[in-house]
Amino acid sequence: MTAKPASAASRATVYGYPRQGQNRELKKAVEGYWKGRVTADALERTARDLRRSNWQQLADAGVHEVPTGDFSYYDHVLDTSVMVGAVPARHRAAFAADALDGYFAMARGTEDVAPLEMTKWFDTNYHYLVPELGPDTVFTADCAKQVGELGEALALGLSPRPVLVGPVTYLLLAKPAPGVAAGFEPLTLLDRLLPVYAEVLAALRDAGAEWVQLDEPALVQDRTPAELNAAGRAYRDLGALTHRPKLLVASYFDRLGDALPVLAKAPVDGLALDFTDAASANLDALAAVGGLPGKRLVAGVVGGRNIWINDFEKSLATLGTLLGIADRVDVSASCSLLHVPLDAAAERDIDPQVRRWLAFARQKTAEIVTLAKGLAQGTDTIAAELAANRADLASRAGSAITHDPAVRERVAAVTDADGRRSQPYSARAAAQRTRLGLPLLPTTTIGSFPQTTELRTTRADLRAGRLDTAGYEDRIKAEIRDVIAFQEKTGIDVLVHGEPERNDMVQYFAEQLTGYLATQHGWVQSYGTRYVRPPVLAGDISRPEPMTVRWAAYAQSLTDSPVKGMLTGPVTMLAWSFVRDDQPLGDTARQVALALRDEVNDLETAGSSVIQVDEPALRETLPLRAADRADYLAWATESFRLATSGVRPDTQIHTHMCYAEFGDIVQAIDDLDADVISLEAARSHMQVARELAGHGYSREAGPGVYDIHSPRVPDVSEAAALLRKGLEAIPAERLWVNPDCGLKTRGWPETRASLDNLVAAARAVRAELSAS
Repeated sequence: MTAKPASAASRATVYGYPRQGQNRELKKAVEGYWKGRVTADALERTARDLRRSNWQQLADAGVHEVPTGDFSYYDHVLDTSVMVGAVPARHRAAFAADALDGYFAMARGTEDVAPLEMTKWFDTNYHYLVPELGPDTVFTADCAKQVGELGEALALGLSPRPVLVGPVTYLLLAKPAPGVAAGFEPLTLLDRLLPVYAEVLAALRDAGAEWVQLDEPALVQDRTPAELNAAGRAYRDLGALTHRPKLLVASYFDRLGDALPVLAKAPVDGLALDFTDAASANLDALAAVGGLPGKRLVAGVVGGRNIWINDFEKSLATLGTLLGIADRVDVSASCSLLHVPLDAAAERDIDPQVRRWLAFARQKTAEIVTLAKGLAQGTDTIAAELAANRADLASRAGSAITHDPAVRERVAAVTDADGRRSQPYSARAAAQRTRLGLPLLPTTTIGSFPQTTELRTTRADLRAGRLDTAGYEDRIKAEIRDVIAFQEKTGIDVLVHGEPERNDMVQYFAEQLTGYLATQHGWVQSYGTRYVRPPVLAGDISRPEPMTVRWAAYAQSLTDSPVKGMLTGPVTMLAWSFVRDDQPLGDTARQVALALRDEVNDLETAGSSVIQVDEPALRETLPLRAADRADYLAWATESFRLATSGVRPDTQIHTHMCYAEFGDIVQAIDDLDADVISLEAARSHMQVARELAGHGYSREAGPGVYDIHSPRVPDVSEAAALLRKGLEAIPAERLWVNPDCGLKTRGWPETRASLDNLVAAARAVRAELSAS
């Protein structure tokens, strides 16, 4: 294929870039500030250095226009709340006294004040802080961050493009503030918010911005006519401003659908669209509305969420089709590169040939620049790159890693009966009550206990050879003994071993399954200073040997109380990995499910009477469009049942989900056929309990009463109040008492105090029930 040069020079750009630095310098600086070891000035110097480094890397790679304002100490949606003055009333005093401490208080809470709610950013594993708004909210512009970072980039001689969360998405992501009457819709504040955006845009224009990017990913979801009308009005008004930069409205993660004609006819200067995967439908939709004559189109043809190399020929074909549809076609990733690690070249432990299949942020930037060059100057100018790309794609397609005949034969032999428990829930529940003998409102935790510096050092010493296997196992056993003893002393009913041997709930299993690759430097931000290293699911999956059985059996040998076996479910193993894109996700999920089925059955044989298979990612992976959800939920719930249905009726299967909106997947939760589910509920004030009740959910449930993502220690009365609220929706004989999530990120002092209060609250409410 030989493409002719584009008539207008196409340029390379990106929507955003990883924030953390090569060695997670941002995480270390922010956590140092929290602990009082780093000053505010030193923190700002680190942030400024990281921004400069990111922009310089992009510019040196050939990116013409660099993003500014996407950098954040904690979360870009929280930054937007500050930019528009939407500081909750309970945080205003702290924010007024010290803006930086007030900012972190909104994110993390304080001893006395609760933080903002946190939930998933669309269908990614990034979390954002949910804005709290009400009819009395007064918006005021604070342009300091955006103007300041724009000025830094201009001073370096770069071409910067400030990036803002768009006003419609901001309001659609918001929730009514506590105490606001039911029925309030934050989108009704649009006319009040737009003048603030106009003020920010004017300030950026005055500071030297030629273009400003307004991100509107909420418009790729199913939207009502009223919401689409609001989007049209927002960009009619912003586009009509006489004193503003050029406006680039960006969407990503899926197709725009009915929102595309709304934005196409708006008086803005350009659109940035996703043309990967399901969003490739944007191509036909764009042609159907007559293209974007006189406007700029930024084409997201390089996947911004996966780590696989781009298919250059396929992307160039898409870009070639787009020529003539818009006045100018530029090349970008499909979304911000925030969602991928920084540099695949740092992964020296991965086979060099396999490493050539991988593209992290720096490699994706190079791909974008190559494609822009090919589009602007003709494919003859990138002939060597095209040849290398074809060879790498062929290497991956023909590798033995990606095709294991034994795994594929086993998946093909699965029957419907393999995904069904031998008895219905009602019969299983009776058998489990007899076997376990638990009290009313049984208490438990979600799985992990604090991952202390000593535990991390122990694992590092083992990897470095400073500690032999026997010494390592002695230390892990000692930690398990301490965790079991603490839970018994506290009075918890169903125990866990604390997971001291696990570095991460996905990576731990990935390192023991064939078909996975581990990275050493593949960090991505989950929330705040929480970074994870998603493993790479590159090939067919199988389990060579048991993964958790010996630790579970050891823990159970220490106590007469039941100790949960703890596993990560198939959907989460996919969602929190960089999963292969060369076969349907459902096929990969079945492979993982069969490997987990073997582990579940071995745990039962070893004596586990309660086995928890966590699926916190079930909701986050839900397709953004309702039309796409039935197929996903069918294979997602099937894979969970396939993993868990081989056990006896009196073995209790638990699952866990956290930090997402669950209302639209309650039927899927039912379809999992788990005996007990625990869910995040503390920050949302038991909303999920009401949703389960409204659905008629008949199994046992543990909506969380302790928000573990905040350093706050809830007192007994607070936990008891949440528990009573849960009882309004779920009867006592089916209600469990537990934290929202695992405790690995918390310290031991707050963990001890919080769990003591949780158990005391359960006992107090049990006594109330007995007396009534």
